[in-house]
Amino acid sequence: MTTEATPLQSRAQRALTRVDLAIVRDYGVVVAFVALFITLSLSSSVFFTWANMKNLAFQTAPVGIIAVGGTLVFIAGGFDLSVGAISGFSGIIAAQAFNASLGLWGSLIVGALVGLGFGVGNGLLITLGRVNAFIATLATSIIINGLGQVITSGNLVSVNADRFSTLGLGTVFGINYPVFVWFAFAGVCGFLLSRTAFGRYVYASGGNAEAARLSGVRVNVVRAATFAISGLAAGIAGVILVSEVQTAQWNANTGIEFDAITAIVLGGTSLLGGEGAIWRTVLGAFFLQMIGNGFNLLGTTPELQYVIKGLILAAAVSLDAWARRRRA
Repeated sequence: MTTEATPLQSRAQRALTRVDLAIVRDYGVVVAFVALFITLSLSSSVFFTWANMKNLAFQTAPVGIIAVGGTLVFIAGGFDLSVGAISGFSGIIAAQAFNASLGLWGSLIVGALVGLGFGVGNGLLITLGRVNAFIATLATSIIINGLGQVITSGNLVSVNADRFSTLGLGTVFGINYPVFVWFAFAGVCGFLLSRTAFGRYVYASGGNAEAARLSGVRVNVVRAATFAISGLAAGIAGVILVSEVQTAQWNANTGIEFDAITAIVLGGTSLLGGEGAIWRTVLGAFFLQMIGNGFNLLGTTPELQYVIKGLILAAAVSLDAWARRRRA
C-alpha cells in the first residue's frame, strides 16, 4: 500500500532539495580545491612549498583579476568575451605611453583606463543598443584585436627599461605586487556585492530583471556598470602582463577570457545570472591554476591539461543546469 506525500511533506522535500543544491553550489569548489590540493601535495614534494605557493598565486593573478570583474557581469545576467582583447590592447597602450615618456605609473594607469573605456562601450552597446551580450562582446573583441593590429602594424611593442617591470615583477615580503593587486580588487568587488545596495541590485538584475525593474532598479545602469568594472579588470590585468614581460602584442592574451570564464563557473556563479560570489571565483581561479601548476610538476603533457580543463568546465556548466532544473 502506497501513501501519497502530504502538501507539507512535499514542501519539506523541496526545501531540502534547495538546501542541498545551495550547499553544492556554495561549497563544491571548496571540496574540489581541498581534494586537488591534498592530492598534489602528496604526489609532488615540490608542490606544497612556500616558493611554489608564491609562484602559484603570482601565475593566477591576471586571470583572477579578470575573473573577479567577470563575476559581476555574470551575476547581473551578462556575458563578456572581450576581456582577452581588452587586456592585450591595454598592454599595448601602456607600453606605447611609457615609450612616449608618460612615466611608469602614468602609462600603467592610462592602460588600465583604456580597459575601463572599452568596458563602458560594451555596457552601452548591450543596454542602449539592445545587442545580445555574447554577440556584442564577441564583436568588440574582434574590433579591438583589429585596432591593436592597426596601431602596432602587427609588430611587437617593446619597452627597454627595467623599471617598467616594477608592477609585474616587484615584490613585498617576497610576494609579487600582482598578487596584492588581485586580492585588493577582489576585496573591493566582494564588498560591493555583499555590503552595498549596488550589490543587491546586481543580484536582482540577474535573478529576475523584470521584477527588479518593477521594484525601481535601473537594470540597464547596473548591467552597464558591471561591464565597466569587467573592462577595468581586463585593463589592470593587461598592464600587469605587459609589465612582467616588457613586450606587448595585439594577440598576446588570446584565450585568457576562457580561463577567466572557467574560473567563474568553477566558483559556482550561474551562467544565467542571479547567483555567485567573489570568494568562490578566487578559489575557482586558484583551482584552475593548480591543475596546470601541479601537472607541470608531475610532467603531464599540456594537451592533457586542456582536456581536463575542458571536462571540468563542461561538468560545472552541467551541474548548474541540473541545479536549476531541480529547483524549477
